[in-house]
Amino acid sequence: MSHIKSLYAATAMALVTASGAFAETIVTIATVNNGDMIRMQGLASDFEAEHPDIKLEWVTLEENVLRQRVTQDVAAKGGQFDVMTIGTYEVPIWGQQDWLVSLNDMPEAWEADDLLPAIRDGLTVDGELYAAPFYGESSMVMYRTDLMEQAGLEMPEAPSWDFIKEAAAAMTDEENEVYGICLRGKAGWGENMALLTAMANSFGARWFDENWQPELNGEEWTSAVNFYMDLMTNYGPPGASTNGFNENLSLFQQGKCGMWIDATVAASFVTNPDDSTVADKVGFALAPDNGLGRRGNWLWAWSLAVPAGSDAIDEAKTFIQWATSKDYTALVAEKEGWASVPPGTRTSLYENAEYQEAAPWAEMTLSSINAADPTDPSVKPVPYTGVQFVAIPEFAGIATQVGQEISAALAGQQTVEQALEKAQMLTLDEIEAAGY
Repeated sequence: MSHIKSLYAATAMALVTASGAFAETIVTIATVNNGDMIRMQGLASDFEAEHPDIKLEWVTLEENVLRQRVTQDVAAKGGQFDVMTIGTYEVPIWGQQDWLVSLNDMPEAWEADDLLPAIRDGLTVDGELYAAPFYGESSMVMYRTDLMEQAGLEMPEAPSWDFIKEAAAAMTDEENEVYGICLRGKAGWGENMALLTAMANSFGARWFDENWQPELNGEEWTSAVNFYMDLMTNYGPPGASTNGFNENLSLFQQGKCGMWIDATVAASFVTNPDDSTVADKVGFALAPDNGLGRRGNWLWAWSLAVPAGSDAIDEAKTFIQWATSKDYTALVAEKEGWASVPPGTRTSLYENAEYQEAAPWAEMTLSSINAADPTDPSVKPVPYTGVQFVAIPEFAGIATQVGQEISAALAGQQTVEQALEKAQMLTLDEIEAAGY
């Protein structure tokens, strides 16, 4: 598919004619339909004004659909997209396959050294940066300060899972549709399994032992998932098996959650008075631990990458440079306020006094990102990298199936033990078929 077209249909030969027409390169961007990406699309007119020779076309998709579309295109080098929004899971796998274009030649003014090491390392393969982070995140506890006070409790900066359970019980008021805790229950490797894998790490669980044998029906996974079921069944909202990030965000903003453990990027949404009824009653704490030296927090970045099949590589890099630059951050701050800028990617942002004042969760976010170690995610040694995922191509399919089994248990369709036995068997079958 050609991305070059003339501004004027009269001729395709001349790049510059007597009438002043010039060639325009179309850059097609595939992105996810979350708030930060929608904001980027809205501000892109500034980019096009600076680069009249580049026209942006947007394909904005729901997360699961986006992953399917870009995976199919990048593997086939189909050239449907010039810029892809992908995550920390895909980048190292696709980079090793030579499916992505290196960004090591980004201009000095882009300040690659300003990227947070934890985020940059996750997007680098053998010294090559294959994606530029648009925003980075970990996970943390967001809680209602008023309900915590009414319960006679004080949230520690670094709570344990036992305290979370105690607080969830104390804050639950079903008569008034207030539930002590909201957690992801919707099936998916990036939905309930992101939360549960990070949570299981803190219980000492791991997906695979050092010989790539799955351990999903072991004591640690069983303990973690039973604890999760206890929280959700007794203190969670009804219908939790269908709730993902967006559904829980809405519940929290409506004042129906005492606590929500999820992405740090949600902090600006739950404290925005235009959207949240509890904006002035939100506190933050580190993700819980279980006394074993690991917290239940993850590490993620939504990033922009250039697929190897693009025929507008230079123009795509020009757009990525703009969208992930300090200048873009300043543009968002000017238009929307410092609290709305994309978080979690640059050291300089966390040294910015204006941002620190506007975002009281900034230090907690940075601490959470720095505390997540993809090379050492669990208490026991593992043969893989990744905190809330396993960085192998088969993981997305495996974890989605496992997530369906656990979601079915949450919906009361089977026991935890039945779900984990099925999860163990399907994971074993898939990993053996893949030759691990």
